[in-house]
Amino acid sequence: MVGFPFPLGLISSLTGYASLSEEFHWLASASIGIILCNIVYRLTRLISLLSFEGYHKLSKAQRVEWNNRGFSTVHAIAVAFSSFYLLLLSDTFHEDHRDELIISRRSTLSDTTLGISIGYFLADLGMIFWHFPALGGLEYVLHHALSMFSIFLSLVSGKGQIYILLVLFSESTTPFVNLRWYLDVAGKKNSNLYVINGVALFLGWLVARILLFIYFFIHMFIHFDQVKTVFPLGFYSLLLVPPVLAVMNLVWFWKIVKGLIKTVSKATHSQ
Repeated sequence: MVGFPFPLGLISSLTGYASLSEEFHWLASASIGIILCNIVYRLTRLISLLSFEGYHKLSKAQRVEWNNRGFSTVHAIAVAFSSFYLLLLSDTFHEDHRDELIISRRSTLSDTTLGISIGYFLADLGMIFWHFPALGGLEYVLHHALSMFSIFLSLVSGKGQIYILLVLFSESTTPFVNLRWYLDVAGKKNSNLYVINGVALFLGWLVARILLFIYFFIHMFIHFDQVKTVFPLGFYSLLLVPPVLAVMNLVWFWKIVKGLIKTVSKATHSQ
């Protein structure tokens, strides 16, 4: 069954047509992502009210961010596990398993993962704009906009999903970032857990957002003959968006390193 043609002026040689079942799958996945964010936001608020006595003492802005970080943590864990499975445990992206070019490989699970992530970024970006700049400044808007743009192109074209999943796996550092904020707001900056989490954040960021991006660029260089087969908008996005994200990761990593040094020095001095 034939669905609606994509606007040829926007994405000239993307796919041409998508079946109605594919279009429904994409929209359903994104909608589920948005709905799940709303559910987890409300559950975070409810659980915090019942289990954390300091929650009601937080300001309104802090409670909003507290709940917002709840669904960002759940999304990060979900997409990290899904990306890990697709990239390492399943045979979808194994080099020699299929005759199909690795740049063109996809699966129902990978499409679902990308769709749900679009829903998450839409929900989070909406909250960022609504409460701007309380939940993040322009760097977060840029990060989310670039992420959504890249995920959308890969989802509707089926091209480059291996690279999108590599980037989504880097979301595995988000729970550590959020836990650091939770401990800070809860007045636990001097706890051992805060120091341990800082070390875990440093190591996780180094592996998932620095070394993994180096692997990303090496892999893309080795498979550049396949990358060149991607439609023009997707090709130039692959060349431009990842370096921007990599630079942002390096800037944030430098801040993490400075924060870790300060935390460890303070803990050592107090002992």
